[in-house]
Amino acid sequence: MRLSGLRLRSCSVAVSSILALSAWAGHAFASDLAIPAPPADPGFVDTAPVPPVPAFVDYAATNQRGDARYASLATNAGVRLVSRYLDLWKPLTEIVDAGVSAPAIPPFPAIVPSAWTGLPHDGTPGGTIINAQVLNDNIEYVVRLTNARTQAQADAAYFDDRRGKGYSVTDGMGPLTDAWRAAAGQTTTITSVPADATTVLYNDGGNNTGVGNPGNAAFGTVVDFINAMGTNGSTEPAKRFYKYARPFRWSSRVIVVPTLVPAESTTPSTDGGFISGHSAEATRDAMAMAYVVPERFQEMLSRGLELGENRIVAGMHSPLDVIGGRMLALATVAANLNNPANASLKAAAYTQAHTTLMQATHTTASTFDAFAHSGTLATDRFADHAINQENVKRRMTFGFTRIGPKHADPVVPKGAEVLLETRFPYLSADQRRVVLKTTEAPSGYPVMDDPEGWGRLNLFAAADGYGAFNGNVVVTMDATLGGFAIADTWRNAISGSGKLTLQGTGALALAGKNTYSGGSQIAGGSLVAKSATAFGTGDVYLGGGAVVINAHKPVTIEGNYTQLPGTTLELDIGKEGRGRLRIGGNMTIAGGTLRVRFVQGYKPKPGDILELIDCDGIATGRFSTISVSGFTASPVARAAMAAYGAPHASHAIEVHLDGRTTETDLPSDDE
Repeated sequence: MRLSGLRLRSCSVAVSSILALSAWAGHAFASDLAIPAPPADPGFVDTAPVPPVPAFVDYAATNQRGDARYASLATNAGVRLVSRYLDLWKPLTEIVDAGVSAPAIPPFPAIVPSAWTGLPHDGTPGGTIINAQVLNDNIEYVVRLTNARTQAQADAAYFDDRRGKGYSVTDGMGPLTDAWRAAAGQTTTITSVPADATTVLYNDGGNNTGVGNPGNAAFGTVVDFINAMGTNGSTEPAKRFYKYARPFRWSSRVIVVPTLVPAESTTPSTDGGFISGHSAEATRDAMAMAYVVPERFQEMLSRGLELGENRIVAGMHSPLDVIGGRMLALATVAANLNNPANASLKAAAYTQAHTTLMQATHTTASTFDAFAHSGTLATDRFADHAINQENVKRRMTFGFTRIGPKHADPVVPKGAEVLLETRFPYLSADQRRVVLKTTEAPSGYPVMDDPEGWGRLNLFAAADGYGAFNGNVVVTMDATLGGFAIADTWRNAISGSGKLTLQGTGALALAGKNTYSGGSQIAGGSLVAKSATAFGTGDVYLGGGAVVINAHKPVTIEGNYTQLPGTTLELDIGKEGRGRLRIGGNMTIAGGTLRVRFVQGYKPKPGDILELIDCDGIATGRFSTISVSGFTASPVARAAMAAYGAPHASHAIEVHLDGRTTETDLPSDDE
């Protein structure tokens, strides 16, 4: 039986050397075989400089209302963070004064309540529209969504409005949700939509995030941490500065969910729409939970942004309100994670979360991640990465037309890298900044081009690793540290001219449609190809550790492949060409092991011939050992060598399965 997949290509291969199933018989490679040089060092390392503007993480404590010192754009970090709203709308007064009064604190004058009524069409001055098209699109989006929503969407919007946000977003934990809620002691009284909810306002009598210390020895530190991440995160200063009405006050065509009509404020002058408080709180809580359980990082982020979108579905907020809430939430969590006073708290919360949840789910450090992703769409609506990715993409921009420069350089806020601290524990802070830089959303969208860069951060994409290799990217994974340092997967389509170097003992899988051209050098650990183009367009140089081919289709190395002694090339063979390797350039084998495993239920039989490797260039050298899981095997030699290293034409590297070995070494069903 032959594997289907890539066509066989003519190749100059030293078959009798490469396909030796026994150890080297005393050949001296240093003198007999010319070893190519590894991919060239680009000579620099990419960076993401801190923008030269006042940083929210340094001034978060100024995000207050009712204090004359922090009432202006210049003095309030939360107001300043979303200042690009002024491109669209000029508030009646540019001060935090809607329903606010405060005594003077020299040299800052007293605050006198604004005359803004919160009712756009009542004939009183209310502010000035600067960009009518964007603001009209903003409200029309809500009109369309509220007129087309289903009853299920209306009910979801009700729950996300009336329940504590900390309770609501925990269902982003998927299979861990019940264990999390039980450990946190979370409660809610909003368990259904009451029949009279259209006329009666129901408030949640539960405890939102749960029970902290000292009443919760097993999980109280986690709860305390979640709560601490909201410090200085109020949306009220921005609401009372920008003084932009909620969408249902701008247009009667916006249909508020009927069960939420009782929740409409009776004091519009203190009930501005920009920015959304529910969105901000939900995203804060979700990001805090993602920090302590990064195994569910993308799912928790997705849940936080879902709650924000549900505010639009509810008719309570507009897309720009929700975008602003997201921006403030990310900045707030980053500020609190960077606060030295929280250093021991965040470390203890991370440890406690894993200890308690593993105990509750009967998992270990090696099985916890698999359990966290063991749900299906029927039991975990965030189980599908592709669906989450599309939803996040929509919720990032809500389809606004780009009104600013479309090719502005990425900007990474000071301190934002801490948001990825537990997601990429094996990367340095500088490297995490570059991950954020290379995965940012495009520029030009309304509000999102803030000077610090919070608006363009795409943390979902960032959680899938680098978006581009620019310069030398050296990754060191120490498997003894556990978690993602043992094994991780980068799903992004990695571009750029840079080079990847993997060191350490962990396994890094590349699963994107990669085009990076600087090559890959493995000095330690395992570099795993999970896509046909995992290695981009450059060379692969295996100087230590292993290369694992485990993609659903044949994997192509477009450049040269070099393997040194003491290393392993593993081919995880399955149906339809899975695990096959094609080399577009030259292949140099200076020893090491070729290991063949069988995955996804693929079960060959004695007598089958396996096509393993084909190439387009010159192949020299041989493996020290070739092992085939569950079988004895012999090479299928299509050409002989006149002398050591002298190439002859061949089509592929193949092995014949001669017979089975012991029962304990049968083909594997593992991925």
